Parts: sequence; structure tokens; C-alpha cells
Amino acid sequence: MSDAITHNPNTGEELARYPQMSDEQMQAAIDRCHEAFEQWKLVSLEDRADIIRKIGEGLAANQDKLADLMTTEMGKLRSQGMEEVELCAGICQWTAEHAPAQLATERRELQSGEYGLIAYEPIGVIYGIQPWNFPCYQVVRYSIANLMAGNGVLLKHAESVTGSALELQRIYREAGLPEHLFTVLVIDHDQSDAVIAHDKVRGVTLTGSPSAGRIIGEQAGKALKKTVLELGSNDAYLVLEDADLDRAVQMCVMGRVYNNGETCVAAKRFIVTDAVYDQFKDRFVQAMQSLKSGDPMADDTDVGPMARQDLRDDLHDQVRKSVDAGATVLCGGEKPDGPGYFYPATVLENVEPGQPAYDDELFGPVASLIRAKDSDDAMRIANDSRFGLGGGIFSADTDRAIELATKHFDTGMVFVNGFGLAQPNMPFGGVKNSGYGREHGGFGVREFVNAKAVMVMAA
Repeated sequence: MSDAITHNPNTGEELARYPQMSDEQMQAAIDRCHEAFEQWKLVSLEDRADIIRKIGEGLAANQDKLADLMTTEMGKLRSQGMEEVELCAGICQWTAEHAPAQLATERRELQSGEYGLIAYEPIGVIYGIQPWNFPCYQVVRYSIANLMAGNGVLLKHAESVTGSALELQRIYREAGLPEHLFTVLVIDHDQSDAVIAHDKVRGVTLTGSPSAGRIIGEQAGKALKKTVLELGSNDAYLVLEDADLDRAVQMCVMGRVYNNGETCVAAKRFIVTDAVYDQFKDRFVQAMQSLKSGDPMADDTDVGPMARQDLRDDLHDQVRKSVDAGATVLCGGEKPDGPGYFYPATVLENVEPGQPAYDDELFGPVASLIRAKDSDDAMRIANDSRFGLGGGIFSADTDRAIELATKHFDTGMVFVNGFGLAQPNMPFGGVKNSGYGREHGGFGVREFVNAKAVMVMAA
């Protein structure tokens, strides 16, 4: 067995080593989680909600510690780490307030004049495989909904944020969650396959790449287990001819470099109608050039390092391949010398199909700028993607933007005249190669439950 090792992406230095579980330890952890579930499923919705609320309070009380840990392990700006913890605490509070009603047993009258009950019953242990880019949020997003539903939860977090995973486990336990009900598995990929196949694991949720989603979906499908997959995207943001350009530029820059550009629902392709293309381009490039890269702990830093060296190398390779295929670099595009895994804010123009900057997800601070003839052409380009997680529309005509968003944009989420991440009361998820299933907004608490029909006849 090897250790899980974490590194500081700002310096490249090793942070800590965590012993990997043996197969026997992993199996025992699954068994203990299932045993805890057998008791937890009998706890009332109100009592579950009370503990979920306390977890939220625990997250808030540990906000500084969690933000520091996330910044140190994966390089996000500390201020954005603080925001992440606030979101996680908000998810807990919203779930505790609203989920009991969403999970309450329903009564329906039957055609025979008798009645039926629909009970939303937990199904067992849910296994989550989560990435490094939002070390707290990715975990809270699936675990809180499933704990509220009455399930047990296993977590395989990215190796690079193992410290964050174990800190969350501590906070959950100290908030009063039964021991072993939420368990971090420090395991490798081969062991993960065994978890998916385990007969006491009833569902699997993954946030990752489409290639990982295909593998996990196939493995779970062979075992006839439900999955929820959130698989990233190359989200398009449309700037129409009547857009407020000052706001559009501000939001598009934020949308591209938030979390150092390492966000699945980030703005990545910027599709601008011909009437305002040149104006937008000049302002956007100037704004991207003015961003300051540096220590993510510093208050005046706009863009921190990428999380790992291989991720930076992969991003630069995508930029080079796009340029070789005809794209033009308007700013950035070169790996800097020195310590840390930094990559400059970059804008590419002349982006066309066949280039990684058009077809693929660029997971870092690189923007693809695309000219469209008009709004119809912009929407065509936006939907010309195998992905469909999020997107955005900037227009002074809000009603028109809403119609485009609801009837024409082939994505799971659309932002109108702004950029945002998750909201506790709105569904989160995508279509096409961005995956399937929904989290948040009351949808996540019903993803891994048994909607059980009980028909009550006259005695």
C-alpha cells in the first residue's frame, strides 16, 4: 500500500501523507457504515434535520480552518474558500428546513375509493467519488442530501485533498452524526471498483470527467446500481447585441477565472454577436490581462495556482494544439518559470470546431472567444457541443433571454445577465456528456430513495 500525498500548489512542496486503507480495513468500513445506516434509517426526519442543521453550524464555526486547508491543498483563493464554506453551511440549513416536507409520506386516493401512501425510504449506503476543485462543496452537495434522506455515505475524495476530506468527517461526527455513518475511504482506484461492486453499496455518485463517468456508469450498471454523474462542461456565455457590455465583461471575467478557472460550471466559451464583438473583445482582453496571479492566501491576488502540475501541463497542451489548429493568443498562453503551478489568464480568438478550445473542456484560466453573426447563430454555436451543464446569456431584453434559456439552450442550468455557481434551492446538473441526475433544490434528497407505494385496502 502507498500513502495518499498532498502538495501545496503554490510552492510544489509536500504537505502530508495519509496511510491508505488495506482491503480488509476498507471492507470493515463499508460494513460499519451499513450497520450505522440500519439505525439511522429509523431516525425521524425532524431528528435527522436537527443534526444536518448542526453540521451546518459546525462548518460555519470551522470556516477559517477549512478555507486555509483548501487553499493550501489545492490553491483556491482563500476568500473563495470562505465563500465555499458559507455555501456549504447554507446547503445544510436549507436542507434541514425544507427536506422534511419533501421526504414526508404522501397520501393519494385510489380509483377504488381506498387510499395509497407514497413513502420515500432510504435505500442504503451511497458511495461518492469526488474531485479536488471544491474540496468541501463537492462532498456536502451529495452527502447532506443523502444523510437527510436516511442513507449512509462513503466518500472517496481526490488524493490531493485528503486533509479536507478527513476534516469534514471530523466536523460531521462532532455535530452528532452517528459514528461510521459518514466515512472517508483512503483507497486507490482498484479498491474503488470493489466498493462499487459491494453488495452493501446501493448507489454511486461521481463528479469528474466524461471518461471517468463512462467507466463508473458502466461498473455501476453491471451491478444494477443507480448513478448520478456530474461530468463537467465547456459552458457557453452569449453576449447579444443589446447587452450591457460593462456588466458582461465583468461577469465573464469572473466566470472564467473563479476558482482559478477550475470549475465545471465556469464560463468557458464566450460567443459574442458581430455587432458588439470588437468592443467586447477589447474590454475583455484588457480585463484578463490586468488580473494578478500570485499567492492564493494574499488579499490582492486574482488568480492562484492550478491544483497540480499535470493539470497545468494538460491545459497548456490544449492551448498549443488550438493554436496549431488556427487559434490566436490575445493574451497569456505561456507557462511561467518559477515555483508553483501557475498559468496566466489567457484569451484565445479564431476558435473553431476541431480545436480543443472549441470542442473540449479547458479546466483553467483560458477563455475561448467566438464571433457569431447574430443571436440565432450564437445559440447554434452554444449548442454545438457534446456538453450541457451550464451557460449564460447577456441581453437587455430579459424576457427574450429567458425564452432562449428555457426553450433553446440545451443545458441543465442557465444564468441570465450574470454568473453564478450553485444555489441550495435550485437544481444542479447537466445533460448530454455533462451527465445526468440532479442535486440541490429538493431534487438531490430524492435521487437515492425508494419511492415506495403502499396501497391500503378496506379490512
